[in-house]
Amino acid sequence: MRTQCPGKITPSGSGDRWARAHNFWGEPDIPLKNETNKVIQSPHIWTFTSYFAEGLPYTVIRTISSVFFRDMKVSLESIGLTSLFGLPWVLKFLWGPLVDLYGTKRRWMLSMQFLLVLIVLGLGILSGLPDGVKAIAILFLVGSFIAATHDIAIDGYYMEALDEKGQAKFVGYRIMAYRIAMMTGTGVVVTIGATTTWVAGFSSAAGFLALLFVYHFLFLPRTEKEGVPFQELLKRLLSPKTILWVLVVLVLVAAVGWALKQGWRELARTHIPLLSHIRFSGWVGVGLLFALCLVALFKNQIKRVFLSHRNSFYSRAFIAYTDRPKIGIALAFIILMRTGESMLASMASPFMVDLGIKVHYGWISGGVGLPFSIVGAILGGWAIAKFDLKKTIWPFLLAQNLTNIVYMFLAFHLAEYLVLNTGASSVVPMEKFHLFLVAAVHGFDQFAGGLGTAVLTTFLMRTCLPDFKAAHFAIGTGLMSISGVFSGVLAGFFAGWLGYGFFFGLSFLASIPGMLLIFYVPFLGRQQEKG
Repeated sequence: MRTQCPGKITPSGSGDRWARAHNFWGEPDIPLKNETNKVIQSPHIWTFTSYFAEGLPYTVIRTISSVFFRDMKVSLESIGLTSLFGLPWVLKFLWGPLVDLYGTKRRWMLSMQFLLVLIVLGLGILSGLPDGVKAIAILFLVGSFIAATHDIAIDGYYMEALDEKGQAKFVGYRIMAYRIAMMTGTGVVVTIGATTTWVAGFSSAAGFLALLFVYHFLFLPRTEKEGVPFQELLKRLLSPKTILWVLVVLVLVAAVGWALKQGWRELARTHIPLLSHIRFSGWVGVGLLFALCLVALFKNQIKRVFLSHRNSFYSRAFIAYTDRPKIGIALAFIILMRTGESMLASMASPFMVDLGIKVHYGWISGGVGLPFSIVGAILGGWAIAKFDLKKTIWPFLLAQNLTNIVYMFLAFHLAEYLVLNTGASSVVPMEKFHLFLVAAVHGFDQFAGGLGTAVLTTFLMRTCLPDFKAAHFAIGTGLMSISGVFSGVLAGFFAGWLGYGFFFGLSFLASIPGMLLIFYVPFLGRQQEKG
């Protein structure tokens, strides 16, 4: 007997009945009634819960950590170091192939969720101790690697459990759940922590994650074949060769830290000021692109070296990503498709401040922008599932980039407010109609951005080969950040030189190369069509 999930059929055998209670390793135990299966294990539910479980740890580690440390009277210089907590999300493509090779994505997800519950609970316990701040910082860093691995597993599982039509259909649910999780973290958890105790705040976050873990532990569908057993991964991690590589990496990190202390970074920034605006994540993205280009140029030689070894899954994951027709166009499209949007996003907040409406930015962003972005993502996912990516990608990206033109006209229309309020100690209040106009433009921006996010997410999933879904999606998300890095660096310079109106027009021109590539980019058809 086979049980059907929208967009995918579960394999027969141990996964033919979805709703079961499981032991810790996911083996079947007590079957549930079939009529209960359809509701409890609907993709409408598990897609929401899994991406809520992805967004909450990220918010705790990347956002709430700064609030907590500042509330603990930690210096601003030390709080600045919390940016290191984001490092695993930048580097996660390095261990993405391991998630594909060992065990199943479902098992990775459950294991990481269980560890995250313990870590967040540990944050709550340590926050009640007088000298627990340093230990909490270490726990945040460890948790960031676990949370990034958790993200890889969830993205990979999503692509395993649903076919391409199902993936596009539920992409809006992914985005909605993730944003609601962020709102829960910054709203509920921070409020509890700041108004009562951080023990209660972190414990509430751990409670949310524990409930999600229990649901996934009992009811998450099993649609994957077992990979290499986890025991083999443990043996590999404890091998002398792996330990040697870890030591080499630690030595290199120490060497880089020593070099930075010698003032080389400041010297380089003095001669090339633009370098001061590029974060570490940007250089990682550039390094990933450079490595993939080398693999593409010398793929035959690299394949002969790596594929001659029996245990070459890790290498094959990267080689397989580049060893396809038109992959260069696909890489260029991933990098360029959000260039104009990234330039606009980097200057949207300063634009609001210079208009003199920073006191209104909160409700405009949360009350107007957030719901419109969710509606855009859900509508985009539905349309892609119904009409396919090939028919929707052009109008959706055009809508996303037309936002820049709308902002250009808004900047010219409200030029007088920019002149009066930029840098002013007391601002000239904006008329209600003009404030409504700003809110409407921001709403359209977020709605169109939701459409664009649905397109980008679906396209990245289309670039993933079946054997390397988690690894290839991690590579795609790493490349995606490159345009944002350099457009963000140049945006402030051009906005100050040209003014907001002409800058927004320039940002639209920057989006044209990405839109032109649509006519040549691969992977737009169904998976069966691309072979």
